[in-house]
This record gives sequence, structure tokens and C-alpha cells, in this order.
Amino acid sequence: MNLYERNQKQRTFFNEKIDSYDDVHSTYMETKKTLGDNLDKNTKRILDLGVGTGLELIHVFELYPNAEVTVIDITENMLKELKKRIFADHVTTICGDFFEVEFGENYDAVISTSALHHFKIEEKIKLYKKIYDCLKENGQFINCDKIALTQEIEDGQLYELENNIENHKHIDTPLTIKHEIEVLKKVGFQEITSSEVDKKDYSLFKARKKM
Repeated sequence: MNLYERNQKQRTFFNEKIDSYDDVHSTYMETKKTLGDNLDKNTKRILDLGVGTGLELIHVFELYPNAEVTVIDITENMLKELKKRIFADHVTTICGDFFEVEFGENYDAVISTSALHHFKIEEKIKLYKKIYDCLKENGQFINCDKIALTQEIEDGQLYELENNIENHKHIDTPLTIKHEIEVLKKVGFQEITSSEVDKKDYSLFKARKKM
């Protein structure tokens, strides 16, 4: 199963989860708040990848009520729910595959949470280069995402993806912190940090575009 087919499978999976999504992901609100808390104070233009129903944007707009936010999500049902939120007028929505749609350019920050742990290393390199290119100089990439706590977990999830994808509706393929940082370095990011959050199998990654 190629990347496009896997992404369409993810689309179907999350479209079917719309009724329970907020209940499940509201338990991650403290994790999601780290995105807004770590934005530069002069942030105005933001791109959110895998926004879902926009839970992380609640805190972002509390801190930056005048922000201009573009969001990309492959799941139509999620974006329909996002458009019901009080800040929806400040959000431009794009429904599509991260690897297929245009991101735009000159963002102060790209943020994401619980969305990018579905890709293999070589796919992340391509995606993170696309993120790097859409940022302004000195722009931030802030990603709070699931991690593999051991190399054995990373290898095991990748094996499932490569060999048993047909038997799963949804497979997470998180990287170890070491490998996540290596990908960020490979595409040119600097000032890369990883820090703990309230979920032990999550980490907050911050990186900056320096010319």
C-alpha cells in the first residue's frame, strides 16, 4: 500500500471517528496547549497541520486573538466541526493530503499535534522539507506528537505498517526522539529541542528555520 492509499485509509478512519474525536482528544488538552505557549510573541501567521476539530486552536486564539491561521486536514468531517468554533472566521481551511496540497509561504510558525506520527522516516523528510520551505526566516516549527519510547517500539510499528497494514484500520508509526531530531536536522532546521509534556509517550519538538 503506497503513501497515497495509506492517507486515504486514514481519511476514512478519522471521518468515522468524528462523534468521539473531541471526547478522546480533550484528554490531551494540556499537551495541545504547549503549542500556543511556545509560539514567539510576534507570531501572526500560522499553519496548523492535522488540525482535526481545532482543539489546540482554542488556546492559540486565547493568546493570539488576531492571528491568521491556515489549517490543513484530510478529514472533511473534522473541518466541518472546526467551522462551528467561535474563531472560525479567523481560519482558512484546506481539506487535503499534506503531500498533495500547497502549503503557502511566509508563515511565522507551523504547528501540529497528534498528526505526524503516521509516516516513515523518508516520508517525514519530504514533509518536513515542505514545512521548512513555507516558513519565514527565523520561523518556528512546533510539533507535539507521539514518540516511540524505545527502538523496539519504533521497529515493531514499522513492521506492522510494512507487513500487516491490510489488517488494521489505523497504524501509528512514531519515531524515537533521536530519529525525530535527525529528520529535523536533515532538512535544515536549527535550534532543535525536545521536551517532556504531560503524556509520557509524547514529546514537544521545537525547531527554527535559520538562513
